[in-house]
Amino acid sequence: MEVRLRVNGADRTLQLAPQVSLLDALREHLGLMGTKKGCDQGACGACTVLADGERINACLTLAVQYTGREITTIEGVTDGELQRAFVRHDGFQCGYCTSGQICSAIGMLAEHAAGMPSAVTEHRHGDAELTDAELTQAEIRERMSGNLCRCGAYNGIVDAIQEVAR
Repeated sequence: MEVRLRVNGADRTLQLAPQVSLLDALREHLGLMGTKKGCDQGACGACTVLADGERINACLTLAVQYTGREITTIEGVTDGELQRAFVRHDGFQCGYCTSGQICSAIGMLAEHAAGMPSAVTEHRHGDAELTDAELTQAEIRERMSGNLCRCGAYNGIVDAIQEVAR
């Protein structure tokens, strides 16, 4: 079937079987290899991309579900501030999870800025102070818990995100 995707600002038309995941469409049909296939079960976060600015696991979604939505992969991330912070803080080692970590961090920072609470947020929804709540290490760790790093670069990842959040 014909599937029209808007990926990194470009409209793309693909011929795909209805069961093709967004991850496979990005990697195998569009050649965007930055989004990684880790577990293929939504447990590791290596496939995290942004759909209309919200983070999603591309391995768990069908490409046809995202017709007309803006998909941003690591190749489409234009502000290099977060990437530079990852380098400064050793927020990556092998680099396999880095693209998913960065896309997830971008979505997470937007969620926090919009006042969305996490399980460890002290101020709950409806509290005017929530949008001003500090993005602590505990808060970042909770919000990024869906993205795994096999190398254990979590401290650097958290430090990089916290630097950018300031």
